[in-house]
Amino acid sequence: MAARPQLTPLVHSLPPTVPFVGPEAQERTRGRPFRARIGANESSFGPAPSVIAAMQTAARDMWMYGDPDNFELKGALAAHYGVGRQNVVVGEGIDGLLNLVVRMFVAPGDAVITSLGAYPTFNFHVAGFGGRLVAVPYENDRESLDGLLAAAIREKAPLVYLSNPDNPMGTWWEAGEITRFIEALPETTMLVLDEAYCETGPDSALPPLDVSRPNVVRMRTFSKAYGLAGIRCGYAIGEEEVIADFEKIRNHYGVNSMALVAGGAALADQAYLDKIRARVAAGRERISAIARDNGLAPIRSATNFVTIDCGSDGDFALKIMEHLLERDVFIRKPMVPVLNRCIRVSVGREEELDIFAVELPGAIRAARGG
Repeated sequence: MAARPQLTPLVHSLPPTVPFVGPEAQERTRGRPFRARIGANESSFGPAPSVIAAMQTAARDMWMYGDPDNFELKGALAAHYGVGRQNVVVGEGIDGLLNLVVRMFVAPGDAVITSLGAYPTFNFHVAGFGGRLVAVPYENDRESLDGLLAAAIREKAPLVYLSNPDNPMGTWWEAGEITRFIEALPETTMLVLDEAYCETGPDSALPPLDVSRPNVVRMRTFSKAYGLAGIRCGYAIGEEEVIADFEKIRNHYGVNSMALVAGGAALADQAYLDKIRARVAAGRERISAIARDNGLAPIRSATNFVTIDCGSDGDFALKIMEHLLERDVFIRKPMVPVLNRCIRVSVGREEELDIFAVELPGAIRAARGG
């Protein structure tokens, strides 16, 4: 065999996996499209008409590189949240920012704390930089604040990840509990507070922004309630020096011009966001009712999805998901023990939820061997 360039020992040790198998890959394997795409927590309601118009106007200028300083969008975000421009960094969705924050704080072998079953892309980045993942089990379908805190202290961890509201369970902690957690963390431990679903949850779950604290960085996105998942535009808010450290290593041309235009237009149209919040809340109620009508137990959600307890074990829930996929309904499910008794269904358009309502009973019967 001919010689070939050698990977680093770290990359050579990693399995050839990705955090998610996308619905497009599943459609290629199946040879047909899904009729209801309600598994990826996207907003099938789409962006505001004002955003679409702004993107159409901007299309003719896509021959230019985007502003590497992201100046206008950073300024709009700073004004929206009442912080300084120096407290905001823009990235290629929260996923891109998670890559950067792990690179910033995690050396090979360092312990990194997360919850067992929480957002797998974070784990992917930890592995990619040689971190040692320490996973804390959920407690009553919520991320365990006390468990995460104890692990961070025990392991002297430089980084801990917490999503609030949570993915994949849709649950949340109130702001006072999050603040208590932050104040108890060691000053040398950076908290990544992933608030991707902050717009669809209660305001009471969001602590006031405090950009004076150097060990908290809060991440948000235009992918969920704003309906711009395909644009890949997210942002982090934090203390000035921490944000300056992002600037040392971020891809300054990573956020494209269209994303910058779309993000700014979406932020400006808060009236549309309010309408989407109402539609998401109604969609959660519809999914919950469908679940109850079929003898399943929906878990109260603050996100744009509902996690449904199927009342048995992981094998049973997996069969329900697989039979829904066979019926052209794309959903997902948690995969770790205890959480894996559930399936997860994203809020979608009425016609998509109609399909889910029609196909769920048959999927349950098939999962039971009927």
